[in-house]
Amino acid sequence: MNITVIGTGYVGLVVGACLAETGNPVVCADLDQKKIEGLKQNILPIYEPGLDDYVERNQSQGRLTFTTDVAAAISTADVVFIAVGTPPDEDGSADLRHVLAVAEQIGKHMRRELVIVTKSTVPVGTAAKVAAAVGKHATLPFHMCSNPEFLKEGAAIDDFMKPDRVVIGVDSDHARSVMAELYAPFVRTGKPIIFMDIPSAEMTKYAANAMLATRISFMNEIANLCERVGADVDNVRKGIGSDGRIGPAFLFPGPGYGGSCFPKDVKALVRTASECGVPLRVLESVEEANDAQKHRLFGKLREMLGTVSGRRIAIWGLAFKPNTDDMREAPSLVLIDELVEAGAKVVAHDPVAMHETKRKLGDRIEFADTSYDAVAGADALVIVTDWNEYRHPDFARIKEALKTPVVVDGRNLYDRRKMKSLGFTYASIGRGGQS
Repeated sequence: MNITVIGTGYVGLVVGACLAETGNPVVCADLDQKKIEGLKQNILPIYEPGLDDYVERNQSQGRLTFTTDVAAAISTADVVFIAVGTPPDEDGSADLRHVLAVAEQIGKHMRRELVIVTKSTVPVGTAAKVAAAVGKHATLPFHMCSNPEFLKEGAAIDDFMKPDRVVIGVDSDHARSVMAELYAPFVRTGKPIIFMDIPSAEMTKYAANAMLATRISFMNEIANLCERVGADVDNVRKGIGSDGRIGPAFLFPGPGYGGSCFPKDVKALVRTASECGVPLRVLESVEEANDAQKHRLFGKLREMLGTVSGRRIAIWGLAFKPNTDDMREAPSLVLIDELVEAGAKVVAHDPVAMHETKRKLGDRIEFADTSYDAVAGADALVIVTDWNEYRHPDFARIKEALKTPVVVDGRNLYDRRKMKSLGFTYASIGRGGQS
């Protein structure tokens, strides 16, 4: 069947490339001329492992095309995925202007019976608003569908091609049949396609991200308490994670969550709940705890150095998580702001996110070509993102390069007893403070 994906951001590109990989003719449409021209030359606007190979292969074999002609892309489609951005508005709610603008275009330019899929993360009730916008102009039948994405940045290709589950909200048997056929290649191993009503599908996305964000903030607060009472959060994490009712995922403490999903989705769900008169007090606390956690690394650093003014601070890791260049709501940005405002000089390294950070920060900080270049002459090293290349560094080389052997490990990558034996002044999250 002919697939059109409107929006070539993170979600749209992954959806388009993966659907093309299973043999579907896919058109990805976007109004950003520069982005589309780059994609035609296999230049991707984001970093996602494996995605470049999918785009290049499917373009070369004629299954995947890119265009700025949104109207033409709609007119040839059997299924249209809406994958445009829904940034948070000033009040925390999801901004649906782009989604609804696309809906109007679909209504004006559809030329056959159509299944319309909201792939963007949207509040409950959005599909109904999209249907109303399409219906103002449509003269042919159409069917609404909510198909929330559960893609982890850094593992999105695997998540799409081998999903834990596929959640699909539909309003008709036709939509159910079309979507079942479309997703059949991805669930051959028996993973479920869970069909449900559209509002439930919309809520499922927000509830899933809110639950994961809750686990992160909960574990961060437990880690902070562990430091005060002399417990080791790594032991606590293993102890509770082995409980089948809890499980081990998303229990690693750190400097707070970031990215394009958790912060935005928690805010949007809290806002929706408030508008409905059903306050989500747990999630309000989750958000508050996460904001506070992003200041923990600066506090530890200042405690260890006495003052950061005039000090040179090396940072390893800028992206909000490894295997992505996404800097949205990244904890590193909070740390950098605090350091610069306090008079410190910052030199940073990240395997893939330095270009994006330069775009955001300009010349406010220095960037090092290698992780070891970053620590040369620095007064302290702070680990913010747990990239694999930071897990087993040459500690002797680091110690020799640093002015003072101070390391703040925001991801608990290193053994604190080993760091002490090597002569480092070392602090981590939830493991008894500094050594």
